[in-house]
Amino acid sequence: MNAFQLSATAAPPLLITGAQGTLGRAFQRICDIRNLPTVCLSRHELDITDPVAVELALQRHQPWAVVNAAGYVRVDEAEKDAALCYRVNATGPKVLARACAHRGVQLLAFSSDLVFDGQQSVPYTEGDAKRPLNVYGHSKSLAERDVLAALPRALVVRTSAFFGPWDEYNFVHYALQALRGGRVFEAADDLQVSPTYVPDLVNTALDLLIDEESGIWHVANHGTYTWARLAQLAAEGAELNTALVRPRPAAAFGWAAPRPAFSALSSNRGIVLPSVEDGLGRYLRDVSVASPDECTLKGEAVA
Repeated sequence: MNAFQLSATAAPPLLITGAQGTLGRAFQRICDIRNLPTVCLSRHELDITDPVAVELALQRHQPWAVVNAAGYVRVDEAEKDAALCYRVNATGPKVLARACAHRGVQLLAFSSDLVFDGQQSVPYTEGDAKRPLNVYGHSKSLAERDVLAALPRALVVRTSAFFGPWDEYNFVHYALQALRGGRVFEAADDLQVSPTYVPDLVNTALDLLIDEESGIWHVANHGTYTWARLAQLAAEGAELNTALVRPRPAAAFGWAAPRPAFSALSSNRGIVLPSVEDGLGRYLRDVSVASPDECTLKGEAVA
C-alpha cells in the first residue's frame, strides 16, 4: 500500500527541500492544488549536505518521499565557486540518497541538460553519453551517479531552461520585462534548448514519483529553440515588438561557463509534454491572472 491508498488525514507528507527556490515554491503550490500534504524546508532549515541534519529531518517528519528542490544554479559563478557548487549539487543529493535508502524513503532529484556536450544534432535521450562542459554540468552528472548508486530506485529528472508564472527568476520574465519597457533584449541565437514550463515539469515529476518510477527521465516541453527564438515567441504571444529581440552569438555575452551548442531533450521512456508554444501560452495567461504578490515571489540562487 502506498501513501495515496491511505486516507487523506493519515497520509504521510512529501518532504520538499529548497523550499524558497523556484522549484520548491512550485512543488508547494501544486501539491496544495492536488491535496498532497507537504513539509517544506528551506536551506536555512535543512542543510542537505549534513548527514545528521538530514537523518533528523526524516526521523521527525516521516515522509513517504523527498523532493530535492535545493540546488546551486549560478552556472557562470560556479566556474570560480566550484567547491560550493559541488557541495550543494553533488554532495547534498548523495547525502539525501543515503539517508533515504537507510529509511526506505523514495527520492526525487533534478538534473540538467548541461550534462551533455552539445555535439549531437538530435535531442538527447536518457541513455546518451554525458560529457559536461562546465562545473555546473559536472556537479549534476556526479549527483546522478551517486544518487542512483546509493538509492537505485531513486527518480532523477533531467530538465532544461525552465520558466514559470510564480517568480521572476527566469529568461521569459526578463525578456518580457525588457520588451514591455521598450528596451532591446539580446539573446543567444546559436544555443538550442528545450524550454520547459514549470507547472508541466512539476506535475509530470509528481506523477512519476507517485507511480514509483525510478532511474533517469527527461522531462521538457516538446520543441527545440534558440534563446533568441524563445524570446521572439514570448513577444509574439504577448503582442510586443519582436524587432526589439536582438539575436547574438553566445560568445558575445562573455559567459565564464562554456555551454553546449545543442542540448535539447527528448525521452525514450514515453514522456510527451505539450509544445513550448502551448507552455508559453499558459504562462502568459497564468501571469495575467496572478496577483502581484504571486508574480513577485522571490527565488534564491542557492535554494
